Amino acid sequence: MRAAAVDRNQAEIVKALRKSGCRVYVCSSFGKGFPDLLVGLPDRTLAYVEIKDGSKPPSARKLTPDQVKFHAEWYGWPLFVVTSVDEALGLVQESRLSTNHGQRGNVDEE
Repeated sequence: MRAAAVDRNQAEIVKALRKSGCRVYVCSSFGKGFPDLLVGLPDRTLAYVEIKDGSKPPSARKLTPDQVKFHAEWYGWPLFVVTSVDEALGLVQESRLSTNHGQRGNVDEE
């Protein structure tokens, strides 16, 4: 079995996400279409992130057949495809803008 290719921009995306306060677990070696990253966002939600190299032409950024299958069959945490640090940090920004996610109202309220 061939080792999974790691996109050129993966290290810089991981570094930027961690610097922004995310917990990042690199999963790119899992193979079988599994996303490259599991990211704990600032609003305490989890997301899978598939990285594609934005410097490549669109035809070279397509999902592999295994990735297409994983994306089609996956339900649960959100799954995003990003091609740059800016796109990855956009996920963080959206997370920070979400309001009351996972928060419960005052239990004394009726």
